[in-house]
Amino acid sequence: MNRLTSFAAAVAAALSLATPADAPAADLDARLEAVAPKLIAWRRDIHQHPELSNRESRTAKLVADHLRALGMEVKTGVAHTGVIALLKGGRPGPVVALRADMDALPVTEEVDVPFRSQARATYNGQDVGVMHACGHDAHVAILLATAEVLAGMRDRLPGTVKFIFQPAEEGPPAGEAGGAPLMIEEGALDNPRPDAIFGLHVISGIPAGMITYRAGALMASADWVYITVRGRQTHGAWPWMGIDPVATAAQIVVGLQTIVSRQIDVSKEPAVVTIATIHGGTRKNIIPDTVELTGTVRTFDEAMREDIHNRIKHVAEHIAQSAHATAEVKIEKAAAVTVNDPALTERMLPTLKRAAGDAGIRQHHRVMVAEDFSYFQQRVPGLFFFLGVTPRDQDMSSAAPNHSPRFFVDESALPTGVRAMTAVTLDFLGAQ
Repeated sequence: MNRLTSFAAAVAAALSLATPADAPAADLDARLEAVAPKLIAWRRDIHQHPELSNRESRTAKLVADHLRALGMEVKTGVAHTGVIALLKGGRPGPVVALRADMDALPVTEEVDVPFRSQARATYNGQDVGVMHACGHDAHVAILLATAEVLAGMRDRLPGTVKFIFQPAEEGPPAGEAGGAPLMIEEGALDNPRPDAIFGLHVISGIPAGMITYRAGALMASADWVYITVRGRQTHGAWPWMGIDPVATAAQIVVGLQTIVSRQIDVSKEPAVVTIATIHGGTRKNIIPDTVELTGTVRTFDEAMREDIHNRIKHVAEHIAQSAHATAEVKIEKAAAVTVNDPALTERMLPTLKRAAGDAGIRQHHRVMVAEDFSYFQQRVPGLFFFLGVTPRDQDMSSAAPNHSPRFFVDESALPTGVRAMTAVTLDFLGAQ
């Protein structure tokens, strides 16, 4: 059985739970065969034209135009560039929300494909390459294809489907609001309010087409750390005549590593404290006045999260004080823990198993990356799962990870994403 045929068969099986037994299977098969090439074309087009957070205007127009062509009620400009659409079924029933994120990353692509991104943009004042290095292009394409499949059977749908195309999942630019919190603030979960919300994420290091899931906590919370170390500028040959913020910043970076390795009981919950950037100075023989550090904190427990925040502040300030410098610490919460509703996960597990087919399904361990889908889950029962996109004949450990300039999506996995999103929607609606 080829991939298109199995795709059609799997969704047809899902439809049997939500539609009459005599639903026209030939019509459904035709729709599935029609959407498969569009799925790949959408993904390649969006990949070749990536846009950074809160700047997804072209992507949003592509999405809105297609959803309007499908006859949906469409609202644009939500949380800057977000798109929300409603598909009302022919029969009364519950409301299901499906979410895809649209933004790309400030990464210069190194994958040699015909639709490789050549885009450049300004990110926080820097000229950068732009790439869909986290697979959001695949997410948008999958949800557009799901929308087309479901729209083709609206008369048989028992309920309403809300499509949420979200900007700025990777975080808005400095000084801007965005992402899931702003979408929620601007009514993404209102009128109508969903009874459940589903989302997926393509992931490297998992065989193409395999689905992985976890009930309860799946992904960590994320916080952004900003530390400004202030000293006193002097000549590099006369360090005793100033206060060196570079040496002080280096000691702070080392000191912060002891929070997880020596101060936190990681046998209870894992945690990560990472300093990822250090910026300071203009010339090799001038000790500067200030050095800027930025980083991230990842946790699964709210009490541990607050404790680590306090320890970062304590360590940075006191190390700086010991050098007669100062350290100003600012920490911003970026995402909550992604928690899959246990009852919803158990209910949808047979659906995901059917959708994965021969590619298989397995439980996923907790991961320290984060997702602002978590904010939707704080308001509505939600299920978020992973879709493997690494070629099945490749050594999984050698696959370039998400956010790498060499991140690669095996497009053979994408129909499984459509199958899964369609199936969980139909099963949830039909099971009421």
